[in-house]
Amino acid sequence: MSMPTHQGYDPAYQPTTNLNGQHPNLNGHAHPHTAEEVTNRSVGDLMRQVTTDLSTLMRQEVELAKAEIREEGKKAGKAAGFFGGAGFGGYMVALFLSIALWAGLSNVMDAGWAALIVAVLWGVAAAVLYSMGKKNADRVRGLKRTNDSVQRIPDALKPHPEGVTR
Repeated sequence: MSMPTHQGYDPAYQPTTNLNGQHPNLNGHAHPHTAEEVTNRSVGDLMRQVTTDLSTLMRQEVELAKAEIREEGKKAGKAAGFFGGAGFGGYMVALFLSIALWAGLSNVMDAGWAALIVAVLWGVAAAVLYSMGKKNADRVRGLKRTNDSVQRIPDALKPHPEGVTR
């Protein structure tokens, strides 16, 4: 059983039954087997079920990761495009304003000092722009849902001591 991918990841998707035909609870997980159900099955059958369940879980986690990567990649790509466009436009404006400022300051002081003043102003502007870009890049949140879901996998693998003997 895999997650539908016709429109990408659907956070509201819940399977109607698991591989045994059981209905999942509110968390999307089937109720644990009773001791009677486990003792009446062979070890090979139990291992097959565990392997099948783990395989299904891994496929679903991979699908979730792919969907989140696509979603976050679009955000990051859009931000990068805006950074690039703003950078080029800003470069052109800065170039011509810098030349004009340098020429204007050259009328009242030596051209070398005028160039140094313009360069220091651009150093300050670069620091401010870097800070703003870093704040925007920090908004890309990564694979939060996949990470949360993977963190719950070890709990799903722990035995449920409800009278089940080994």
